[in-house]
Amino acid sequence: MTATRDPQGDPQGSGPDTIVAISTPPGEGAIGIVRLSGPEAVAAVTSLFASSSGKRIDVSARRVFHGEIVDDGEVLDEVLVHVMRAPHSYTREDVVEINCHGGAGPVRAVLEAVLRRGVRLAEPGEFTKRAFLNGRLDLPQAEAVLDRIRAQTRAALHAAADAAHGALSKAIHAMNAALVEALARVEAAVDFPEEDLPELVDEALWDGIRDVHARMEALLATSERGRLLREGARIGIAGRPNVGKSSLFNALLRDARAIVTEHAGTTRDLIEEVITINGIPVRLTDTAGLRDASNEIERLGIAAAREALRNAHAMLLVIDAAEPRPEDPALLDELMTFEAPIVLALNKSDLRPDAPIPPWADACDSVVRVSALRGDGLTELEDALGRLLVGGAAPEGHEAMVTQAHQRDSLRRAAEAMDRLLANPHASPEFLSIDLRDAIAALGEITGETTPDDVLGRIFSSFCIGK
Repeated sequence: MTATRDPQGDPQGSGPDTIVAISTPPGEGAIGIVRLSGPEAVAAVTSLFASSSGKRIDVSARRVFHGEIVDDGEVLDEVLVHVMRAPHSYTREDVVEINCHGGAGPVRAVLEAVLRRGVRLAEPGEFTKRAFLNGRLDLPQAEAVLDRIRAQTRAALHAAADAAHGALSKAIHAMNAALVEALARVEAAVDFPEEDLPELVDEALWDGIRDVHARMEALLATSERGRLLREGARIGIAGRPNVGKSSLFNALLRDARAIVTEHAGTTRDLIEEVITINGIPVRLTDTAGLRDASNEIERLGIAAAREALRNAHAMLLVIDAAEPRPEDPALLDELMTFEAPIVLALNKSDLRPDAPIPPWADACDSVVRVSALRGDGLTELEDALGRLLVGGAAPEGHEAMVTQAHQRDSLRRAAEAMDRLLANPHASPEFLSIDLRDAIAALGEITGETTPDDVLGRIFSSFCIGK
């Protein structure tokens, strides 16, 4: 898969060098970990380690050692040293993890002592990059490591776990294998046109190509949900003053986060909290009531509200169902210029459950009757917002999902090559092979087989140092 790439070597080119980094977050904690990987990892730590039993590290006997890190006669910290020999480690190199006390002082002192032994400080994501380059992980599995770290919801964590277990890789490899087989038949038709062979570019070949194309399109359809699982969505709550926006904000949070009073214009600034809707982390923003402001402070709040709504993935327009106002449709017209989908919430429906749905509501993507006071309609409201974001409920099972922008771009280009192929079924085999090769190369970018080095650099540079 990645045989043409090797981990970064030393300046003399004699092989991979040894790297080190702190692998735990900064600040105080019970444990801080300094991680090394490379051919000199064991030797570097051995030169600093004094065992509590008086013995040196002997990895043939055991793998976890208790003792102290001693540098130039000074005891830096009491530690546990965990040794993992190649290829049975995360990077498939010799890996040593020094478990220190978790304060900044001990961890930094141990790191600096290791660096003085000629070990190089790791670059961001370099441990995972070595795992990829050494064939332990393919590219989607490597990227799933970071997705697991950054997951904000259980659904995002499950999606990352599926990718780590190869769900996306298996789907891509299956499509790639089918296309490689089709390419072999097409090229045989090119190379042996005069041979007495059965028809190679036949209907069975085209059926297989159409099947792969359908699988590509289905996988592409997961990309928006995958992006939202990773990055989250923004939903802005809009409406006139005193229609219950802050009450509805609190109801969706199941917490009294925003101040609620009977006085119009209580909310002057943006109030944001993160909730989960259909597995998607959503940054919900309560905004100032939209009206002609009476003072400078309120004008600034309304300007911030409009900016937040302009940048939202979806908007929740709240009106007072018990006392609708003629300004409501004009407010909808303004929100529609922001081009995000809109759910209309008819609030205070407990006061007037038979209130008619206003005729201008047809311009909204969905309409829900709610009562922020009693909690009526909240589930229906969350379902409506979820449909706007990802088209429905969370999928079941361990499906392959596209979560990265470069995966989506590569898969799109592969599908475009298939579109060209299917649009010219009577083209000569020479031309068919061009589009097949383009599709195969684009799929290889997803798994890491044909990914350009600059793209790999961008991917792993987004990792934290030490992972």
